[in-house]
Amino acid sequence: MAAASRTVLISGCSSGIGLELAVQLAHDPRQRYQVVATMRDLGKKESLEAAAREALGQTLTVAQLDVCSDESVARCLSCIPGGEVDVLVNNAGMGMVGPLEGISIAAMQNVFDTNFFGAVRLVKAVLPSMKRRRQGHIVVVSSVMGLQGVMFNDVYAASKFALEGFFESLAIQLLQFNIFISLVEPGPVATEFEGKLLAQVSTAEFPGTDAGTLHYFQDFYLPASRELFRSVGQSPQDVAQAIVKIISMARPPLRRQTNSRYSPLTLLKAVDPSGHLYVRTTHSLLFRWPRLLNLGLRCLGCLPTRVWPR
Repeated sequence: MAAASRTVLISGCSSGIGLELAVQLAHDPRQRYQVVATMRDLGKKESLEAAAREALGQTLTVAQLDVCSDESVARCLSCIPGGEVDVLVNNAGMGMVGPLEGISIAAMQNVFDTNFFGAVRLVKAVLPSMKRRRQGHIVVVSSVMGLQGVMFNDVYAASKFALEGFFESLAIQLLQFNIFISLVEPGPVATEFEGKLLAQVSTAEFPGTDAGTLHYFQDFYLPASRELFRSVGQSPQDVAQAIVKIISMARPPLRRQTNSRYSPLTLLKAVDPSGHLYVRTTHSLLFRWPRLLNLGLRCLGCLPTRVWPR
């Protein structure tokens, strides 16, 4: 007798990783999943529906969900039979790049409302049912920037650090309820959204920022960032494939699935917990030895791109 399909709720499915993951799960040849693919703006559902093809209305349903709204979360869950979610994938997020002086506190709060509190809001909504049934799996799309800070990504990295601390703490108590948490930490993911973000910030003025900082941002950081995406940018398909593998596991991993290309950088922090070695090394690569940085990025580009369970 075939096992009952599992309900998978995914946030942020209008494009990128969320769209690819929803489609891959919905096209599972064994039909093990009923996918509820959500997005804040249903006006952007066309790409997802086109990619879903025959799975639309069968193993995939598109629903509206704003992770920053309690009412929207409750309304979305009310459309799921019994409100029971077997697998929650916290994927919705937003980026922020630029000099700190030129970014308003309100804009920073918006990043945290989406990246951190949005994930917390969804978890609070699904946990009672998962605990009652003593089963569940929560997948969090974090970032390597949840492990190490990157200049001019201060606020974004902070939101991912917050996710890492929150879910690492939560994983301990939820194991008692047979609920598993998996943190996925991709590096740069080459999406249309990321391309537009870099294009926008390259011409932004960032009022209140001194000339020296703007120079470092425009003439050092942005070229290095473009080279990073060109050399080692992962595809949304690869990251989604890694998440599919995690979800399909009988006992999913409790901790991190990190892009192995970034092991050298994370190793710097392990070798010197004070952080001095990491900060000095990355500073020198960017400002003193940019040619060495570019060479290193090209070498990294020859390594496998997948984020895979360890």
